[in-house]
Amino acid sequence: MATNFLVHEKIWFDKFKYDDAERKFYEQMNGPVAGSSRQENGASVILRDIARARENIQKSLAGSSGPGASSGPGGDPSELVIRIASLEVENQSLRGVVQDLQQAVSKLEARLSALEKSSPAHRATAPQTQHVSPMRQVEPPARKVATATEDDEDDDIDLFGSDEEGDKEAARLREERLRQYAERKAKKPAPVAKSSILLDVKPWDDETDMAQLEACVRSVQLDGLTWGGSKLMPVGYGIHKLQIQCVVEDDKVGTDLLEEEITKFEEHVQSVDIAAFNKI
Repeated sequence: MATNFLVHEKIWFDKFKYDDAERKFYEQMNGPVAGSSRQENGASVILRDIARARENIQKSLAGSSGPGASSGPGGDPSELVIRIASLEVENQSLRGVVQDLQQAVSKLEARLSALEKSSPAHRATAPQTQHVSPMRQVEPPARKVATATEDDEDDDIDLFGSDEEGDKEAARLREERLRQYAERKAKKPAPVAKSSILLDVKPWDDETDMAQLEACVRSVQLDGLTWGGSKLMPVGYGIHKLQIQCVVEDDKVGTDLLEEEITKFEEHVQSVDIAAFNKI
């Protein structure tokens, strides 16, 4: 701020010349005055030195400010005025914030003081309510009686028989858990093994009704048998075979049983072959 202010400051470097010219003019008009002329000469020398010093300062500041700074003392100080005004506005806003913080702190201090005044009262009354209790006075004899009965019970305990009883209880719990596990495992349904079978059903000749043949094959219904898609595949000489997909449960339906049931339709079926067999 100081450097920018000095850069834009207006200095009259030639003032001593005008002072000398004015002094000479008055000397010619009124005559020379010894005392006053000496004083004026001393003042002019001082002003000249001050002007030279200001000129040197101005040159050094102009060189340090770089090419973007204002050149010469004749610059416009409007930028400095704007900065000062912005600083004043910011200072006023900061003062408002400080005042708000002071008010908040004062409120908090008042609340803390009120809480500190109220808390000792509660602390003073709490021991009074807990101190007077007739049960506390009778409690030591009761404790003595209880400890005496506990000692008698401890004398009656058989320390050597406790291990055997614990082992029996542990064995009983283990057997009970094993039995429950076996029951749960028995109730849990086992996974059903299934297979996917692709059958080739061949007719007698090209005059066999393939739609009727497929209807006969699909009429076979067994527990664990599910029919899928089908299509006609050419064999030769105009003869087609029926290729049909099915899913069977291995424990309920076997391939032999399936072939036997299909070959019962002797009028339409010549033979049955297994084209593909895959486990699911």
